[in-house]
Amino acid sequence: MNQSFEITDADASLIFDSRGSETIEVELWSEKTSARVAAPSGKSRGSNEAVPFPPRGVVEAVELFERELKRRLVGFDPVDQRGLDMVLKEVDGTSNFSRIGGNLSYAVSAAAALLAAKLTDTPLWKYISNLSGIKPSFPLPLGNVLGGGAHAAEGAPDIQEFLVFPAKPSTAEDAFRTNIEVHRRLGRVLIQSVGGYGGGKSDEGGYAPPIEDKTALKYVAEAARGLDVGLGLDVAASTLYNPQTKTYVYRNRGVQRTTREQFNFIQELVESYKLSYVEDPFEETDFESYSELCRAFPSLLVCGDDLVVTRKELVRKAAERRSVRAVILKPNQVGCITDTVEAAVEAERHGIVRVVSHRSGETCDAFLSHLAVGLGGRFIKAGVVGGERVAKANEILRIWRKHRSELAIKEVASA
Repeated sequence: MNQSFEITDADASLIFDSRGSETIEVELWSEKTSARVAAPSGKSRGSNEAVPFPPRGVVEAVELFERELKRRLVGFDPVDQRGLDMVLKEVDGTSNFSRIGGNLSYAVSAAAALLAAKLTDTPLWKYISNLSGIKPSFPLPLGNVLGGGAHAAEGAPDIQEFLVFPAKPSTAEDAFRTNIEVHRRLGRVLIQSVGGYGGGKSDEGGYAPPIEDKTALKYVAEAARGLDVGLGLDVAASTLYNPQTKTYVYRNRGVQRTTREQFNFIQELVESYKLSYVEDPFEETDFESYSELCRAFPSLLVCGDDLVVTRKELVRKAAERRSVRAVILKPNQVGCITDTVEAAVEAERHGIVRVVSHRSGETCDAFLSHLAVGLGGRFIKAGVVGGERVAKANEILRIWRKHRSELAIKEVASA
């Protein structure tokens, strides 16, 4: 017979994220055992994402927690993850957490999973793996070394993220060390090459120089020269798309592209710079262009973020249309761990790579690291430098060092 537990107290508090914006933190207790999780917040969001906060922001979310949610949580068994997440949905009463906010819901849901893992004396990554039924894995770091778009100031590249990942690291430490080395080299390259640039960075810690997209890719490739590194992009094309004119507007460059011109532009970048990964190359409803890109490049990891927003039904749609080979998983996009797990299971069912991802406004919380391992993530997308980004890397290293034999991974380079 399974042992039962109960939540004996609960608290929600306003804190600040890496941008200095307000976000929310939740702590749950079962007698003397406690678990605390802080929610991140994204600036570039898909239209089908959970609404991050109620109309009056974090203050209202805390008030709703105290007035309505806390009494429903106290006495509940945190091991019943699905049941607890159903309570969150019942209290909210909307399809997108627009009443209590997806960030509050996520923080409660994740804190319950962490509390349950502690109470059952199970490593959190293993607890998540048990919830999903997915074999855990060591996720390679996919890091933003140069940023633009919604994450940077005017004059920076229009493409949102220029990404690198270690192709064949010899050790777990080398996996993260490689991305850090590219970031360090890139800083030197940019300061030497871009007149007047002093090293300013984007929200996620990538450099944000006043240069156009192709030049940015050229400098990233130069910084990665001699290292076994894969190159990628997060175009965040929905933020560029104007539905009235049906064009992609590269505002900082004064360029507009039709859908066909956008496809040709992405194709040129993939071919010229031998890209391995391209995320959100088209706006969030254009499944067909995603499919065409997959057909054009059989080995390219075409990844959907705004296209699927961690929703299993959209992951299934993308799989059936053969629109992606990878999907982003961001738990606060759907507001609870159960729905995140279901999206991961759907991706696993269709052989789609899982990329477990941070948000541009992050905290030093390391729940994401355990989620990446427990959901069998091929990658963890968590930036490269900055305390809130390095927190995820260091937690992955702790998991690897302590549990390597349990993870049953042949070698780090097997990704």
